Amino acid sequence: MRESDLTALVERHTRPGSPAVCPEIRTLEAEELVPIWEDAERIAGREVEPPFWAYSWPGSQALARHLLDHPEVVRARTVLDLGCGNGLAGLAAARAGAKRVLLNDIDPAALWMASRNARENGLRVDLSAGDLLGAEPPVPPVEVVLAGDLFYARAMSGRVEPWVRAAAALGAMVLVGDPGRAYLPRSGLRLLASYEVPVPPEIESVAARRAAVLILE
Repeated sequence: MRESDLTALVERHTRPGSPAVCPEIRTLEAEELVPIWEDAERIAGREVEPPFWAYSWPGSQALARHLLDHPEVVRARTVLDLGCGNGLAGLAAARAGAKRVLLNDIDPAALWMASRNARENGLRVDLSAGDLLGAEPPVPPVEVVLAGDLFYARAMSGRVEPWVRAAAALGAMVLVGDPGRAYLPRSGLRLLASYEVPVPPEIESVAARRAAVLILE
C-alpha cells in the first residue's frame, strides 16, 4: 500500500489519543477493526491481513507502562521491539532513555504507523523491516528484547519462543508482555508486574484484560 493510501486510511479511521495505561505517549488508534480492515482491502484490491497495527495491544501496553515506571531497565541500552505493531513498547523505551530503539515488524504498514507515532511523540527510533526470526538474534548490539503480545497463535509462538530463548542465552534481557494468550511459554518466565488494561470488546470479547510483564530466565 502506498504511503498516500496509508495516510488517507489512517485519517479516515483513527483518532489521536493515548493508550489506556500510558497517558504519557500519544498514538493514533482505530475505534473499530472491521471498517478500517474493509477499507484497507478496498484500497489494496485484494485480501489483506487485519490492520492490527492500528491498536495498542494489551501486552505492549503493559510493557510500555513497566518501562515508563522503571526507566533503569532500558536506560542507555539498545532495545529491540520485536513485532512492534504500532511501536508502543519501543516508544516507551525511547521515552525512558534507551540509547537506541529498533522497531521491527514484517508489515510495512505497521512500521509506517510506528514511525508516525514516534514523530508524534518527538522520539527518535530506527526501523527494522522484515522477519528477524529466520536468523540469529542480533545480540549484541541489542541488549533488551521486548516481545509484546506475540504468543497469540501456535505457529507464531513456535517461532518466537526459540528465538527469544536464544537471545536470552546470548545475554539479552527479554521482557514479555502478555494478557494470557493461549501459547505463552509455560516455563522460564518470571512475573515482574501486571496491569488491568481496557481492551476493544470487538477484538478481545471482554472489556479488560490483566496483562503481565514477564522476564525470560
